[in-house]
Amino acid sequence: MTHTVLVTGVSRHIGARVASVLAADPDIGRVIGVDTVPPPSLSRDGGVPLGRTEFVRVDLRSPDIAQVIAAADIDTVVHMSLVSAPPRSGGRALMKEHNVIGTMQLLGACQRSATVRRVVVRSTTAVYGSSPRDPAVFTEDAEPGEPPGHGYAKDASEVEGYVRGFARRRGDVSVTTLRFANFMGPGVDSPLTRYFSQPVLPTVFGFDPRLQFVHEDDAVEVLRRMAMEDHPGTFNVAGDGVLLLSQCLRRAGLLSLPIPTPAFRFLGDLARGVGMVDFSPEQLRLMCHGRVVDTARLAQTLGWKPKFSTSAAFEDFLRSRGMDGGLPAALVDALSHMVTR
Repeated sequence: MTHTVLVTGVSRHIGARVASVLAADPDIGRVIGVDTVPPPSLSRDGGVPLGRTEFVRVDLRSPDIAQVIAAADIDTVVHMSLVSAPPRSGGRALMKEHNVIGTMQLLGACQRSATVRRVVVRSTTAVYGSSPRDPAVFTEDAEPGEPPGHGYAKDASEVEGYVRGFARRRGDVSVTTLRFANFMGPGVDSPLTRYFSQPVLPTVFGFDPRLQFVHEDDAVEVLRRMAMEDHPGTFNVAGDGVLLLSQCLRRAGLLSLPIPTPAFRFLGDLARGVGMVDFSPEQLRLMCHGRVVDTARLAQTLGWKPKFSTSAAFEDFLRSRGMDGGLPAALVDALSHMVTR
């Protein structure tokens, strides 16, 4: 069967890569990529080649997305448009409108469509929050110790609520929600990769959080598979294993500056105000309590596991930034085991 796929958020790196790999699949007839600005590959900045992808400039907050879906007889929607940090112009209010109102408009258009049969939504493990009352490992059915109350995590939680409502109303549509750990890799630009790119890293005094990453290559492969096959439900996506923040710093050869929680929060506000790094309240909680998820459901459903572990994904990121001059990974891990015994 030949598919016609709509991919939102194609101006950003992962969205562009997903559109590109789908456009290269002979079983897909058309790929329509939508966003508010053209992808870098269509501008003078260069970027991911989009192949046969047809770009349409659409703001998901407008009803125009329904016209695109109807005109192209879209049968598969891959929603990649959630943004994790406020834009410099518009701030948090515009971010929430884009994430939540944009998703509502998209799902409303899908609900009215007679052709849409599969919807895949990119979400985040941030919906589990980060708190001292969290379980050691989150499964997809686990409840957060403290539900997210602000920022990207709250947006993603609201988006998932609307997605569940859509799935109930359109039982004939296969709806997949993918909760990704933090993306990591050579092309990823996120609050966390910008954090690790600073010369000296502020850390929260007294905390050494456990972190998980998913390599961008594995994220794209999961999205490709879900766009081509019916796997309804919610799935955690992360590389095997975990890294302590202290391990990340030693591997990167970076200096840390442990500071008390209130000072970290103040520094975050200051850094965000001058456009340096997004030390949002949810980032602060992650830097305190960390977050680890179980990925057994994804492996069992797809019969596939990410090629990159959390550790390997971080190593690839470091190599791409020329930051792999820290201690060897094996030595860091050995030292960590000695300390934690």
